[in-house]
Amino acid sequence: MALALLALVLLSALQPLPALVDAATGAPPADADLVRPTAYTALAPLSNVLDALTFLSLGRAWALLIEWALALAAWGALRRGTLRQRLGRALFGPLALAALGGAALMLPRPVPRLVTADSSLTVIDYHAHTDASHDGRPGWTAEDLAAWHEAQGFAASYVTDHNVVFRRPIEHPIRLLPGVEWSVYREHILALGPVRPIDRARYNRDARALGALFAELHHQGALGVASLPEYWLNGWDDLEGFVADSVDGFEIVNCAPKALAFSTARRGAVAQLAAARDLLVVGASDNHGWGKVTCAWNLSSPSAHGYAANHVLARSIALAQGDWEPWTAAYTQPWLMLRSLSSSERSSWVTWILVILIYRAVPRRAGDPGGIGILARSLEMFRVRGPRA
Repeated sequence: MALALLALVLLSALQPLPALVDAATGAPPADADLVRPTAYTALAPLSNVLDALTFLSLGRAWALLIEWALALAAWGALRRGTLRQRLGRALFGPLALAALGGAALMLPRPVPRLVTADSSLTVIDYHAHTDASHDGRPGWTAEDLAAWHEAQGFAASYVTDHNVVFRRPIEHPIRLLPGVEWSVYREHILALGPVRPIDRARYNRDARALGALFAELHHQGALGVASLPEYWLNGWDDLEGFVADSVDGFEIVNCAPKALAFSTARRGAVAQLAAARDLLVVGASDNHGWGKVTCAWNLSSPSAHGYAANHVLARSIALAQGDWEPWTAAYTQPWLMLRSLSSSERSSWVTWILVILIYRAVPRRAGDPGGIGILARSLEMFRVRGPRA
């Protein structure tokens, strides 16, 4: 199995996938890159697997978990051993998989950081939550949110809790900016800037009432941006209606699992519409306190307006979610992960696999405890021996 994994790691280098791309064009950015901490690279097999689990769309996440759980359970049950051993192995695989999923959500760990060569650009997030949102992680404070963003290279983030206006501007370690995510008539609209509370019932009656919300936001001095996945699922046939209602822009990347199924073709169509109408396109972490990594960053230019004012950078493995059927996740997600490895990450994978192969190749002496040969032998010095006869 280790040899097969080594072959896949090496073969995937023949079809490399950029770790980071411009979400509108699909091209690698010329002025930005991901910097991976030493610990992240040293533990690349674990780091990359946890990231790959984080970047699954909702449908693909369920498919991968079910398919891998069944495969691991069958593999454990069909191996030789007593009934108790086989049952234990059959349970261990799915439980280990569930533990990995929990680790992807909760385990503190090093994360990649975006760096840009252009100091005039601001790395910003347009959509993030605290525990003031009904679905925010309990205890997830504005300070926690700021630290989460700072670790990944952000200089600022709007706080857009569900129907709760953020009123606590924070300057350190990054700037947290006022905003809110209004839920009105089957849509979620990001209000960014100096927002004030509204009577949502007034805008919740029908599409025409929803359209009036953008005029109200402009009156307040705020921007109104249509959020994923709602405008895709509930308003896709009337994108021109959003434009007619004076929407300021659209999300084209949202890292929430339910929004990652947005396909490349649809993303391109929205980007084309936004470019033609000079509208903003943005990416969103949509962080709610769960998960340790973002799939998207924004490079915002304060000197530009409309479509040119912001560039969305995203992890290519996240953007690919909408282009693959959910049932393929068990094999396509690992392959996408391996293809998007950097050279240092790939070297780390090869090193770990070779270490395991070397350990397993060293034969155990008679009487050595079970386990990896050389490791078991190294424990010999700690064995408590009885007195000689």
